[in-house]
Amino acid sequence: MSETIQETPDTARQADPFPVKGMDAVVFAVGNAKQAAHYYSTAFGMKLVAYSGPENGSRETASYVLENGAARFVLTSVIKASTDWGRFLEGHVAAHGDGVIDLAIEVPDARAAYAYAVEHGATSVAEPYEVKDEHGTVVLAAIATYGETRHTLVDRSGYDGPYLPGFVSAEPLVEPPAKRTFQAIDHCVGNVELGKMNEWCAFYNKVMGFTNMKEFVGDDIATEYSALMSKVVADGTKKVKFPINEPAIAKKKSQIDEYLEFYGGPGVQHMALATNDIVSTVRTMRAAGVRFLDVPDSYYDTLGEWAGETRVPVETLRELKILVDRDEDGYLLQIFTKPVQDRPTVFFEMIERHGSMGFGKGNFKALFEAIEREQAKRGNL
Repeated sequence: MSETIQETPDTARQADPFPVKGMDAVVFAVGNAKQAAHYYSTAFGMKLVAYSGPENGSRETASYVLENGAARFVLTSVIKASTDWGRFLEGHVAAHGDGVIDLAIEVPDARAAYAYAVEHGATSVAEPYEVKDEHGTVVLAAIATYGETRHTLVDRSGYDGPYLPGFVSAEPLVEPPAKRTFQAIDHCVGNVELGKMNEWCAFYNKVMGFTNMKEFVGDDIATEYSALMSKVVADGTKKVKFPINEPAIAKKKSQIDEYLEFYGGPGVQHMALATNDIVSTVRTMRAAGVRFLDVPDSYYDTLGEWAGETRVPVETLRELKILVDRDEDGYLLQIFTKPVQDRPTVFFEMIERHGSMGFGKGNFKALFEAIEREQAKRGNL
């Protein structure tokens, strides 16, 4: 069952009580930011653009800022913890492994966004404050969401530096690929405990004025062995989309159960990265060592009968193991990486949209069976 918001972006913007400009950054706490930055530069084709560390006054942490089009990752590790923030980062990596600590959202007015969120029940992490340097001023504030994840609200309208005050421009670690592998963050998926999905969807409805965009329950997301439920919340313009997953009772352990066990609680499961040429993206990333989930050849035998024609021939889709889904608005092409660290937690999706604003409902069974095969190899099904 699904329901799609029918508002146009302009109408939604005018009526939005919590206007956003888009995703500002996905911020990771990692054990070794220098090595992680090299991995995302080499394997994902991202470009290092800014840095903060001991060389420019940050004695406690090192942070590397990587970009691809509008997509921005910030990778932070602790050098020597000396404040509550450093101890939090150190403890987070110890408890959860490498993972996302912040889904930062760019807003036109961080003070107004924070005030609205707190007034409607959000837990404050940081009251609005300014950071300045020779490039201007950024206003920041932060609220808590599921697990130890936060949303930093970023107003950078008065700033033209490489990222934030305290960061300096940095040269790329490797030569970026000739063609960009992706352009933007399409959506970010959170996994929460059994019975908590509706609670967190209501949080986004109330605290940030987001509306329900899609809903997947029951047989939508179920195989013979495992099941989950998912709802998608989005801002009025659909620039920021957050699917929220919870496990469902089934014969065996679902991918959400596995994530919650190995991550040690709720958190960000995967980020979908938007590309306008998924074939080129997958070829480039495979050549750089990225491993994607496998899909049986049988998936492609009848693909044309229900998915129709796409811009990519079926044989190319079969070769690269790219999935297709079609709805009333168009179609999408998608593929999922295997987890990008040793714990079976965080992974990525590459997605190319042609009209469809869906999330691959028609692929759920094939996708989750592929994940189950990987779970079985790890002994976690």
